[in-house]
Amino acid sequence: MNIVAMDRALFTQFWPVFSAVIQAEETYAFDPDLNERQAFELWCTLPAETYVAVEEGIVLGSYYIKANASGPGAHVSNCGYMVANAARGKGVAKALCQHSQQRALALGFKAMQFNAVVSSNTVAVALWQKLGFEVVGRVPKAYRHKQLGFVDTLVMYQWLAAD
Repeated sequence: MNIVAMDRALFTQFWPVFSAVIQAEETYAFDPDLNERQAFELWCTLPAETYVAVEEGIVLGSYYIKANASGPGAHVSNCGYMVANAARGKGVAKALCQHSQQRALALGFKAMQFNAVVSSNTVAVALWQKLGFEVVGRVPKAYRHKQLGFVDTLVMYQWLAAD
């Protein structure tokens, strides 16, 4: 698996994954009716960087990295990750997260925060905890899950810097 910078052509290959994730309404608070142009803007243009995991020409997943806030909070990064259904359970999310932690440090970030991890996404929550993130907050019924109704979201955080 190679993790490379996302470009427009790779996003076009990633678009079916993105579309499936947002239409499932289980993990992302993105409008499920976003079109490909809007999704590209959101995933690739607004963040500082966006990467994609590719193996033998197949897009397995992607992540973006950006500042979580500005000014005095600009030292904390924020990332979003999506993995293709066919690639789940193969270590793609772990590899993307580890790559994003390295990129965060290279970009000068000191920490990483996930603002709204859907609590019913237990596989992701367990992985983020395994990779050093702590649950530092819970927002009751903050996500309207397509199948489960209102569920909590978690704020997860990890200090990355050595100091």
